[in-house]
Amino acid sequence: MIRTIAIDDEPLALQLVAGYISKTPFLELAGTFDNPLTAIEFLDKEQIDLVFLDIQMPDLTGTALARNLAGGPKIVFTTAFEKYAIEGFKLDAVDYLLKPFDYEEFLAAAQKAKRLVELEQKSETTTINSDNRFLFLKSDYKIRRINFDDIIYIESLKDYVKVYLKNEQKAILSLTTLKAIESKLPESIFMRVHRSYIVNLNQVHTIDRYRIVFGSVYIPIGEQYKEKFQEFVDKNFL
Repeated sequence: MIRTIAIDDEPLALQLVAGYISKTPFLELAGTFDNPLTAIEFLDKEQIDLVFLDIQMPDLTGTALARNLAGGPKIVFTTAFEKYAIEGFKLDAVDYLLKPFDYEEFLAAAQKAKRLVELEQKSETTTINSDNRFLFLKSDYKIRRINFDDIIYIESLKDYVKVYLKNEQKAILSLTTLKAIESKLPESIFMRVHRSYIVNLNQVHTIDRYRIVFGSVYIPIGEQYKEKFQEFVDKNFL
């Protein structure tokens, strides 16, 4: 079951989404909220997999809330305003439902979220050894052993990740998520610096205005990750 909540300041819209969640067999309705600030308190205490989130709300917009939840539950935006679509997808939302939407549209979005959650929950997708020196990753119908020391950085591409390695021109593409692979990596070596990137800290040699430089590639450091990355730099700064 996928634990799900709905957030919308419009009572009828909230009731509709709650009803859709309740009738969907693989969704568990964990709560409904007409105030995003109350929802934040709930999300701090509970493990939630999926949020159906209105965008235009008082006090805190849905997009602002989604930014605070980066790396957390999956987001499906529900809104009456098409103009927010681009911003919604920039926040890596699973889907964007334009009001009024019917159950068929809702179910399609829920199924997309289900596939992503299941990818993250499958422990067999990425297996780590007990010595924390390497992991096994599925790619091109094969299982590759990836030594941690060989990883330069990892990039998210929606349902896939690309692992860039030393001495290999072509990245390894695997059907998994950044969150799933992040949970298998030792924090002493790897750090998430952006919603789309994890870097090997031992491979960080050049930093240019809050961008990590790997050859011709510049990886931005996301706003919410800057403080943690700066701590790493300060700790090792002479």
